[in-house]
Amino acid sequence: MFKTVEQTAADIGMPEHQVLQYIYAGRIKAVHDGEHFLINSAQFDTYHQQLERIKEEIEIWKNTPIPEDVDIKDED
Repeated sequence: MFKTVEQTAADIGMPEHQVLQYIYAGRIKAVHDGEHFLINSAQFDTYHQQLERIKEEIEIWKNTPIPEDVDIKDED
């Protein structure tokens, strides 16, 4: 499915001007139809999968209790 620069920017949470810079730099592949750039949204599937995996790993990390240090001794 092809999306416009505006739709792509909203989808990946990036400013439109940055999406255009990435297109000009070749980091985002796009087709120019004479008036607009059209971007195949399938190229961001891996990006979305990695983003979800990272979010899950952060949640696991946040919910993991800190282990008690075995070297700490109560010296009363």
